[in-house]
Amino acid sequence: MTAVLGIDSSTQSTKAVLVDADDGTVLDSRTAPHPPGTEVDPRAWLRALEETTADLLPRAAAVAVGGQQHGMVTLDADGEPVRDALLWNDTRSAAAATELVAEMGGPQACADAVGSVLVASFTASKLRWLRDHEPDRAAAVERVLLPHDHVSRHLCAPGTEPFTDAGDASGTGYFATATGEWRPDLAAAALGHEVALPRVVAPGAVAGHTPGGAVVAAGTGDNMAASLGMALEPGDVLVSFGTSGVASTVSRTPVADGTGTVTGFADATGGFLPMVTTINAAGILDLQARWLGVDHAELARLALEAAPGSGGVTLSPYYGGERTPDRPAAVGTWTGLHPGTTRADLARAAYESLLCAMADAVGHLVAETGIEVGRVLLVGGATRSPALRALAPGLLGHPVHLPPPGEYVALGAARQAAWALSGAEAPPAWPLRGTEVVDGSPTPEVGEAYAALRDRTAAWT
Repeated sequence: MTAVLGIDSSTQSTKAVLVDADDGTVLDSRTAPHPPGTEVDPRAWLRALEETTADLLPRAAAVAVGGQQHGMVTLDADGEPVRDALLWNDTRSAAAATELVAEMGGPQACADAVGSVLVASFTASKLRWLRDHEPDRAAAVERVLLPHDHVSRHLCAPGTEPFTDAGDASGTGYFATATGEWRPDLAAAALGHEVALPRVVAPGAVAGHTPGGAVVAAGTGDNMAASLGMALEPGDVLVSFGTSGVASTVSRTPVADGTGTVTGFADATGGFLPMVTTINAAGILDLQARWLGVDHAELARLALEAAPGSGGVTLSPYYGGERTPDRPAAVGTWTGLHPGTTRADLARAAYESLLCAMADAVGHLVAETGIEVGRVLLVGGATRSPALRALAPGLLGHPVHLPPPGEYVALGAARQAAWALSGAEAPPAWPLRGTEVVDGSPTPEVGEAYAALRDRTAAWT
């Protein structure tokens, strides 16, 4: 048996899974936490990597990394971090994004150039913020990497030049997604001077080797790795409930949405991964559980006690600002509270707002790509909640497919590693076993109340 190693270097932690290269069976796994916050010393990720892979990497013939998208890792002439990495969910660069979009000729011109309209999450926006707010540090930057690039390089033998893939590069704001080429002029415009960028490794190719001789694949962004781990097909919509909420689908043609709602990313196979992302997702439920003084099991039980519509209570859950819609300064807004409001109503309103936000995301994705939705697959820690499972079909408007719990970003990275090891034309076919399908009655009135509050609060931010 040949084993491969997949690594998920996410916002919260590093997860490593050792997988049978033939059929995708998980053989072993490890995890280690990352520091909290929206800026992190990137060396912390390397310590977590070493902790999780110490006894797994020697057993693997190949390895790849799926990493959090967009994060800005800036290195000096000695290859050392110039400052802590700014992560995707750091919104201080919102004004910088607006400025860059204007310089590129407006939203549609920006989308035409790089596949997406820049927002605070994109690396280019963070580089412009660095130029304007920390000019001495900006001047010291010689190389810019993404989080997965930084982690992948650490796995390789000394002297290996930094590398990335088109999937993760397409989230920088200085990569021409439609043609698969860097736009170094845009990186220089953002930072204020020219900077070294990693080489782009082709899908399925070998990027390097570990000191022990194992193949290192290109790696990719976390959403691209999840798509690979789920083996998405045209018509599939993947909805992920994690720190962020993500709705994505696969496409053979690029997207350039000038409204900025759909980001036109590349995927890890040579195609494209149109995506709609929200900043607020599972944290909506975390916050509501804390406010009600209950654990998640009790929050779900309470939510299922309430009727659809939560007794008239509606929540706009943009607690930490929002990316879709693009409202970086937004706050959470509740409406419909009255003397008869119950704890169950408050619990259900949190679930309904999360699912309505993701229904909006799916709707935008369908409108921009023109896909006919086949399967709607749900993944992420929040899908363990019986309340989310029960309410999702009615609010998303489709039966939902619930794959068994798994580390699909790490599994997708492992599948990419197996692909590079094999030298085949396509990734190996690994069966997705144990998927549950849940259906339910539509509740369009809940979505309508949510949309009314969403639109009413637009003028407040």
